[in-house]
Amino acid sequence: MYSANLFTENSKNLNDFLNKFYEKEIKLNENLKFEAEFENPVDMIELISTLIDNNEKFNIGIWISIDPDLYINITEQNLDKVIKYIFERYPY
Repeated sequence: MYSANLFTENSKNLNDFLNKFYEKEIKLNENLKFEAEFENPVDMIELISTLIDNNEKFNIGIWISIDPDLYINITEQNLDKVIKYIFERYPY
């Protein structure tokens, strides 16, 4: 299983982003983090890209895990390289 872990200092920002991304009501109950799990890491690319592209509005951090106990912080600076790596390692 692969995961994307979102975190913030403002639960409203996280809740607003998730509601817009998933186009449905997500109840976090004041949580400052959210974990999404994926069977294929290629499936997390849409979430990663959308978050980074809109992060000036939401101020949410994201770490992904594609190997056990190894987490990668996704930033605007490394987004393209991480996406390229995922597509190369896990061809769809």
